[in-house]
This record gives sequence, C-alpha cells and structure tokens, in this order.
Amino acid sequence: MDSPSFFAQRFSLYVTIFKFSIIFFCITCSPSFVSSQLQNSLQKKTTAYDMLQKYDFPVGILPKGVLDYDLEQSSGKFSAFLNGSCSFSLEGSYQLKYKPTIKGYISNGKISSLEGVSVKLLFMWVDIVEVSRHGDSLDFSVGIAGAGFPIDNFEECPQCGCGLNCDSQQVRQKIRKNVFVSSS
Repeated sequence: MDSPSFFAQRFSLYVTIFKFSIIFFCITCSPSFVSSQLQNSLQKKTTAYDMLQKYDFPVGILPKGVLDYDLEQSSGKFSAFLNGSCSFSLEGSYQLKYKPTIKGYISNGKISSLEGVSVKLLFMWVDIVEVSRHGDSLDFSVGIAGAGFPIDNFEECPQCGCGLNCDSQQVRQKIRKNVFVSSS
C-alpha cells in the first residue's frame, strides 16, 4: 500500500504542474486575448460624423474638429464636444456659431431640442432648434421660422473661422440662398 506521504508528494506534483499550466496559459494566451478585446472596444467607438450618418444626416452639419460625443441609444440624447466655440460664414449668406458643447435628441432624419448652434438673421443671433431631413433636403428651424437646403450642400464639414472657403482660390460649396421664412 501506498503511504500517506506518497499521496502528499503526488498531490504536490499535480498542484505544481497545474500552477505551471496556468502560468504558461497566461503568458501565451492572455496578452493576445486582452489585446484583441482592447482593439475591439476601440473599434466600437465611432466618430460623431459616423453617428450622424447612422441617423441619415450628412457629416457637414457639424464643423471639422469634433473631439468626441456621447449618445444614449435608448433616448437618442446626444452631446458633441468641440475644442471651443466655432463660427464661420457660408458663402457670405449665413453666419453660424457653434458652442463648445452641442446637445439635442437624434432619431432617424430628425434632430430636436437642439442646443449650441445659432445662425445670424439680419442683426440678431437665433438658435437653431431642430433639423430634419426630407428626402434630398434638410430643413432647419429656429422656432417660428425655417429654411430648407439641398442635402448635397452638407457633404463636406465646414472649418471654424473660414467655413468651406478656406482655400481662397477655390470655392467648394454652393449654398443656395434660402431665406428663413415663417412657418405660420
């Protein structure tokens, strides 16, 4: 018969083999697993521009330089973050201002309760409170008035300070002048 010390030695040997097996597994497999998990989580975070396209909006309704955004999938509540305020003119017809944080609720083809974007009408600044897409047109509402523009005017993101005409030798945007009209 085997003695109790024989079983203890054998048990100790099994424990040692098990420990080495765990260490070997951790060294060889774990870094690649952690690395692939990290890569997957980094790849899942899309940009604010990607988020706009997901909801059927063109990227050009946001200026270049959006640093990050938050989105609550269930409610559509979002915030987009710029590196400071941003203003520019589009073809001399409209002056736009973006605050460092833009907020609202987004759903397919509609942004409502928008905060942080304003347009200069005549001599005063008014907030754009809603943007909606209707086919190939984007409608912007300032509450009691609104204007529609062809969607192809928003294929490119404007740049803070100079809009879409940053290269003085080349005009790349064709904003068609539409006056904000009363919705009543």
